[in-house]
Amino acid sequence: MVVDGYKFDSEKEANFYLRFVKPCGKRFEIHKSFKLITKFPVGGYNQRGITYAPDFVVYGTDGSIEHVYDVKSGINQEAVDTAAKIRFKLFALKMGIPVEVVVPRKHDFKMKLYGFTNSDIQPGYVKHDRHGNVRRDSDGRLLYDHYNVHKSIDYDIHDLIGR
Repeated sequence: MVVDGYKFDSEKEANFYLRFVKPCGKRFEIHKSFKLITKFPVGGYNQRGITYAPDFVVYGTDGSIEHVYDVKSGINQEAVDTAAKIRFKLFALKMGIPVEVVVPRKHDFKMKLYGFTNSDIQPGYVKHDRHGNVRRDSDGRLLYDHYNVHKSIDYDIHDLIGR
């Protein structure tokens, strides 16, 4: 899908751009590639490097990265695979800022941070199955998902993770 000359991987990604990124008034890049690990020798051959191209990178007025967004259809294990989580961690290690996984909704978007040792940096919401029933573990305790809900990208990620 092409919008404003940008090629998007999905309708959700294009909608996130139109509703949240484009009107923010900040400089941004779409699908900017970051080299996370350069190629390296193993035996007599080279092992390929690893790159990561987030959906959106939003910059502050000082030119620093404010937000790195990866648009997904959900925040559960099926929507965000292990390879993506590893790239998110490598990006955070190299760049010092986490990847924000976002799921656009009708009037806002969910934002989840993966890989932190404490999930309490984000509020907990009771999990529901696809039929709307509350999910519980084998002992009957409620299951929670941790994420924030935002109506714009005008927030400081450091308010959650610290400096």
